[in-house]
Amino acid sequence: MDSIFRNSRIKLSQGTLFWREIGEGTSIVFLHGAWNDSSQWVCVMEMLSRDFHCFSPDLLGFGESEFPNVHYSIDLQVECLAEFLHALKQEKVYLVGDSLGGWIAASYALKYPEQVSGLVLLAPEGVEIEGQKKRWQRMQRIQKRPPLVFQLLRLLRPITKIFGLNEKIEQDWQFHQVMLQYPTACQLLFQRQHPEIQAELLHERLYLMMTTPVLILQGGKENQETLAISRAYAQYIPHAQLKMITHGGNNLPESCAGVVAGDIRDFLKGKNN
Repeated sequence: MDSIFRNSRIKLSQGTLFWREIGEGTSIVFLHGAWNDSSQWVCVMEMLSRDFHCFSPDLLGFGESEFPNVHYSIDLQVECLAEFLHALKQEKVYLVGDSLGGWIAASYALKYPEQVSGLVLLAPEGVEIEGQKKRWQRMQRIQKRPPLVFQLLRLLRPITKIFGLNEKIEQDWQFHQVMLQYPTACQLLFQRQHPEIQAELLHERLYLMMTTPVLILQGGKENQETLAISRAYAQYIPHAQLKMITHGGNNLPESCAGVVAGDIRDFLKGKNN
């Protein structure tokens, strides 16, 4: 009989967390990306549920989890995850994280290495690359730009087309709309003070991840900044495997669910043999 999803909530010290759960066996915890919630992992979890016990929480301040009036940080999300796993009596798990979820997963593995059997990171955030501050500033500008400015720019398409700006304006507008739906992601990624964000980046600590197996999955059609971050992770974790999904763009858990599920299955079975 096919497995079915079980949706649950649990009250933690910082707020109520919602999660999806399916399957049985070795435990895998899936952490969603910045511009998503746990539903991002539904297809991947279904494909793995015959062999693995899959959990996917909405991070605090996302989806159906509570949005407490607190100062959000990566460490806050790590501690919420630790409390969540303790409450579910999950002593040792595999962590799979996309984008922001990858940053949180890697941070968790560094803080609680004895509780992590292995990591799968999909286009993770969380390390410094050349031009990082400018990247954050660009995201801030898009987020703060008034809707009226976008409306005027879109009305001026015949002119902006001459300068080859139409595609960029449309991309910025769509990203602005997404940002409005995920205020917690904006705070975590670029709305905090620069020194605070800098202090939570991982590039100076990843060498400590000496025994944790790590697989990095990266879409080949992603932008150059995202590609650079994945390559940096692979450089800072010498034993990490970096696999390019050549036809993959952003949001690999949904756009390439079958490939991602297969790669996770192969990685975990290889570590358990």
